[in-house]
Amino acid sequence: MRETGRARVSVVMPIYNEEATLETIVRRVKELAPEVELVAVDDGSRDASGAILRRLEEEGLVDQALVHERNRGKGAALSTGFRAVRGDIVIVQDADLEYDPAEYPRLLEPILAGRADVVYGSRFMGGQPHRVLYYWHYLGNQWLTRLSNMVTNLNLSDMETCYKCVRREVIEDLTIEERAFGVEPELTAKIALGGWRVYEVGISYAGRTYAEGKKINWRDGLSAVRCILLYGLVRRWTRKGVAGAPRRATREEDGN
Repeated sequence: MRETGRARVSVVMPIYNEEATLETIVRRVKELAPEVELVAVDDGSRDASGAILRRLEEEGLVDQALVHERNRGKGAALSTGFRAVRGDIVIVQDADLEYDPAEYPRLLEPILAGRADVVYGSRFMGGQPHRVLYYWHYLGNQWLTRLSNMVTNLNLSDMETCYKCVRREVIEDLTIEERAFGVEPELTAKIALGGWRVYEVGISYAGRTYAEGKKINWRDGLSAVRCILLYGLVRRWTRKGVAGAPRRATREEDGN
């Protein structure tokens, strides 16, 4: 991973029952990007994830190991991690092996070049390799992304992606309310309402099967629809949880 100048990069890793992959992904992050701050949040895991995380912290591979005593959901884990980071740029990294940390330079480039505030790593654009799995999951992702785009007026190809890379100011200017997987459309809606500059880059994707530990299901799809409408439409009028627009306008006036 190339040098990021004076920008400090933090990685937030939410964890829930990932004993089979946790050590591998932590070591891969630190092998490919040894300079990043790795903040891992054990979201009430019932397997050996907590013990593995403590050992990795003792070995110096995890900079901050945070724990939820009970499972509260991905949104809650991200909220905890976001509050703890010290970096100027934050990357979200799942604890499975579906997303490859080798993509970090691709995610960081538009922000480091001063063109973007937020970068989404899209599984559906570019020429990167993808494992071929569930057609109906793909169709559901596409439908939810289109619905989100209609509400937010963004033209994303992959709203539900894990790989979201953001400047610190973005996460400081929004409040995460969703506890579970609804955090993805919530973040997207609030980023759009905040007026932040959004880019997408194509990434590789090694999806896993349910037998291999995949957790998302049709109920999460219904929750995503609720979140798209709630945060993209209802909150458009109240702007609750979103404070980015005034600061974004200031940066534009300054020519930055």
